[in-house]
Amino acid sequence: MNRTDRLYALVEELRAVSPRPRSARWLAGRFEVSSRTIERDIGALQQAGVPIWAEPGRTGGYVVDRAHTLPPVNLTAAEAVAMAVALHRLGGGPFAAAGATALRKLLAVMPATDAAGAHRLAARVHLIGGGPAGPVPAVVADAVTAGRVLRIGYADQHGTVSVRDVEPVGYLGNPIHWYLVTWCRLRSAPRCFRTDRIREVTTLDEPVTRELRGADLGIPPGHLRSLSLV
Repeated sequence: MNRTDRLYALVEELRAVSPRPRSARWLAGRFEVSSRTIERDIGALQQAGVPIWAEPGRTGGYVVDRAHTLPPVNLTAAEAVAMAVALHRLGGGPFAAAGATALRKLLAVMPATDAAGAHRLAARVHLIGGGPAGPVPAVVADAVTAGRVLRIGYADQHGTVSVRDVEPVGYLGNPIHWYLVTWCRLRSAPRCFRTDRIREVTTLDEPVTRELRGADLGIPPGHLRSLSLV
């Protein structure tokens, strides 16, 4: 179990037995890590705003306040990432920090598999500057999430439409537009397509097999960053 999954599982374990405590030693055995690792994880959750405290004594341990936590939330991975993109656009505004804390609280009560899926999807969203507000066709978004090949009709700057099969691997956003990041089978190379120029979309029954990084797109280091949910 990776750390992200373990943090969510810790909250759920403490919620399940609240108001009874769980000791660091018990939790370490449950998650097959050291007690010191559990203590660091609890500290990270507390800093994120999860209401966990320690009860002293031989029968003490860590307790979460159920009255101030949410039950499991059925957000999809795409919904969680949508919230993160919206928060990113707050920039340095007065509610940016509060928004980030709220998102962390929601992630903490999402089922572990859904939360892990949200982190994987967020890692495929790359932003330059404040990020765009332009539209992305729903079928495109669904294909990126599902990892399916697309056949697109794409209009160039002169309006000429070409049809090509692409493997969508993520998104690139600048302050004006969203781009679909793909491996283009027509060109046998990485290509980015402005989503507002995609005229037709068909989802094919083929899985995406490619992975691309920022360097593959020719973007200088420091100009591109992946979306973060924490």
